[in-house]
Amino acid sequence: MADAETVAEGTVRKNPDLPVRIVSAAVMIALAVGALLAGAPWFGWFILAVALVTMLEFVLLVIKATPNVSYRLAGILAGAIYIGIAGYMLSRFPIPIVVGVVGAVVSVDTFAYFFGRTLGGPKIAPSISPSKTWAGLLGGIVGASVWIAGWIYFVARATSGDSTMFFDLAEAGQILALGAVTAVAAQAGDFFESWLKRKAGVKDSSKLIPGHGGVFDRTDGMIPVVLLAGALLGAAR
Repeated sequence: MADAETVAEGTVRKNPDLPVRIVSAAVMIALAVGALLAGAPWFGWFILAVALVTMLEFVLLVIKATPNVSYRLAGILAGAIYIGIAGYMLSRFPIPIVVGVVGAVVSVDTFAYFFGRTLGGPKIAPSISPSKTWAGLLGGIVGASVWIAGWIYFVARATSGDSTMFFDLAEAGQILALGAVTAVAAQAGDFFESWLKRKAGVKDSSKLIPGHGGVFDRTDGMIPVVLLAGALLGAAR
């Protein structure tokens, strides 16, 4: 018992922002789940609010990143398309797809955080994001794959009536591949925001969420994964 307490205390000392991050994450999850359960029109308004705040933070970063007016206008237009399409797609997804997408991104972030903090190791692109490691990416792939497997088993198979207990080798390979693509997409969105913040000379997109920074700091990985999910769903039709 003492050893477990020592490990826990060591983890907190190594990650002093962890308690604040956990509380903030719990509040964000509660708000998102509440909006999802409330259904229309509340869920749509929730997504719109998140998209607008994300866009506002994006615009402020672009303005800080460059004094060139043409670059600013081009960046803002690209951001409006990038964020707007993702927000629209997410608002149109069926609830099971929303749960799958959001859960996958949360799993990527959570597993990447703990794998990276615990294992450390070589950085992926230290000039863009000094905290991102290959171990974190591996954790993200593990987290996404575990979530996707659980989502397929409990949600997709339940709605389809498939009662198969286990995945075959081909299905497991597909889940792992999808988990890897999801983790890479989420990390790519994270790297994009990190690059923009570095250009802007700031650490966070804002100070709105204690322990997490701004809303864009939380949605940066969500946006490309939503776009990926939309593309996959469109291709499957």
